[in-house]
Amino acid sequence: MGNSFAITTTFIAYLILMLAIGVIAYQRTKNSTDYFLGGRSLGPWPAALSAGASDMSGWLLLGLPGYAYAAGIEAFWLAGGLLVGTWANWLINAKRLRTYSITTDALTIPEFFSRRFNDNSKMIQTISAFFILLFFLFYTSSGLVAGGKLFETVFGLDYTVAVIIGTICVVSYTMFGGFLAVSWTDLVQGLLMAAALMIVPIAAMQGDFGDLSSKLEAINPQLLTLWNDSKGEPLSAVAIISLVAWGLGYFGQPHILARFKATRSNKDLTTARRIAVVWTGLSMVGALLVGLVGLIYVTNSGGVSLDDGEKIFMLLVNAMFHPVVAGILLAAILAAIMSTADSQLLVSSSALAEDFYKQVYKKDATTEEVVTVGRVAVVAISIVALFLAMTPDSTVLGLVSYAWAGFGAAFGPAMVLSLYWSRMNRNGALAGIIVGGVTIVVWKQLSGGLFDMYEIVPGIIFSALAIVVVSLITGEPDETVKAQHEKFKKQLVELE
Repeated sequence: MGNSFAITTTFIAYLILMLAIGVIAYQRTKNSTDYFLGGRSLGPWPAALSAGASDMSGWLLLGLPGYAYAAGIEAFWLAGGLLVGTWANWLINAKRLRTYSITTDALTIPEFFSRRFNDNSKMIQTISAFFILLFFLFYTSSGLVAGGKLFETVFGLDYTVAVIIGTICVVSYTMFGGFLAVSWTDLVQGLLMAAALMIVPIAAMQGDFGDLSSKLEAINPQLLTLWNDSKGEPLSAVAIISLVAWGLGYFGQPHILARFKATRSNKDLTTARRIAVVWTGLSMVGALLVGLVGLIYVTNSGGVSLDDGEKIFMLLVNAMFHPVVAGILLAAILAAIMSTADSQLLVSSSALAEDFYKQVYKKDATTEEVVTVGRVAVVAISIVALFLAMTPDSTVLGLVSYAWAGFGAAFGPAMVLSLYWSRMNRNGALAGIIVGGVTIVVWKQLSGGLFDMYEIVPGIIFSALAIVVVSLITGEPDETVKAQHEKFKKQLVELE
């Protein structure tokens, strides 16, 4: 089944479509604004689905169903936190960030922070770019691990070969098409992902959702409670906070924030927010149902065994659908992987090209030169991520959780406060970014008691405290920063 001609043909057709979109976008990419922000031309649908698809990645079809497969209803804490986080990020950050990035004429997040606080030393820009490269290596690796599991399961390929093939697929259209290719392909991929996550569990249960709870109860009653784990042990406050706190990560994700800056108008962002929240809600419910239904299927089907819960979506698709339909549904996993990995590679390449090369190495670099450096950076970063992905035992959810926390803590508090608090200064921003990023790295190495809490929680708390305390004890922002903030507030009203 896995090596069937129909599935292979479907995959090839899908990849050709994505590469074709990349070629069209390449023809429309003339300068660095086009390459890194698509000329700020996204409408509400591509903005919303591109943000969602680049956010969710392979973990939506592998990691989250795998977690629900192992933990049951407990997984709703995680999904609920992410849904609320999605809504809050669009509501709190979107319009203000788009407006402020126009006020400061900033393409990248590090460049935005640098210009927002008139940082002539470029320290904020350089350190922000460093954290982007560090955490995106883990994030991109998670996508490559997901790709490896996909090609390994579908085509029976060796894991190493499978990861390399998946990497080549993603790099190809990202390198040439830039942000437009990424956003347009994300629109297609986001629709495909949501459709697959709704079709598979409905088909598996044959519309009989009334039986779901009783069947799960027969397997393990503890799978049906929000307050106990699958072994019947009560969930601690630390465990629940850690799951819900995933939603806090949204405020600092560079690849999601980039969609706000690239949207056509502030009015479009209101429509985009509604689309994004509905898409996220449907996708979350579908992913959780895939895991729960998959557990019932594996338990009741006799000889079927599953050594890796993150492959449950693939197992259900292969077992229940005609090869042509299976090929399309499995392409949704590839869509999820590609939609996130391409965005991460693009943000990483922009950090290298705009924030390191142009700011530190060659200040008079032309836009064409910056785009070329960005394309080379896509290849270089993907090679490093490829080496990190070469361990088959890596879990998609594990790799994502580290990178997600890193961005959430390093950039989340700094982003929100920079958009709302006029008293925040350059020193406070720098302190918050450093404290947030370092807290994640250090906390991750500790364990036991409070240290078992997901590192994003202390990271965000310490980062916010650092921003407020350092800003207050180091004097007010200079007159240039104050004037710019006033200009931003006027623009915000004008663009409503």
